[in-house]
Amino acid sequence: MRRLVLAGAALAGASVLPSLAEEPAVRNPEHPYVGLWVTDDGHVRHALLPNGRYDEARGTRESAYRGRYEVSGTHIEYWDDTGFTADGDFVNADTLHHGGMVLRRR
Repeated sequence: MRRLVLAGAALAGASVLPSLAEEPAVRNPEHPYVGLWVTDDGHVRHALLPNGRYDEARGTRESAYRGRYEVSGTHIEYWDDTGFTADGDFVNADTLHHGGMVLRRR
């Protein structure tokens, strides 16, 4: 199975320059999971960026978590810039289960 690595610049105009070790093996802005994923109450918002980076907002706290991610099939792994790790699964093209939450594509 080929592993797809997606990475991206941070939101709100901030520049994120990944180290060479974090440089994605494949860049694919057309990947079906790139985009904004939001809980039904709007509290948690994941922006999966086309260069393998993500930017997560929580409530009024923009960029609460940032880091890189990799998608393999329908599974996603996250590595926060502070060292925190997490994962999730895409149930279909519009639903992501992550950390006990359900996020939907916006």
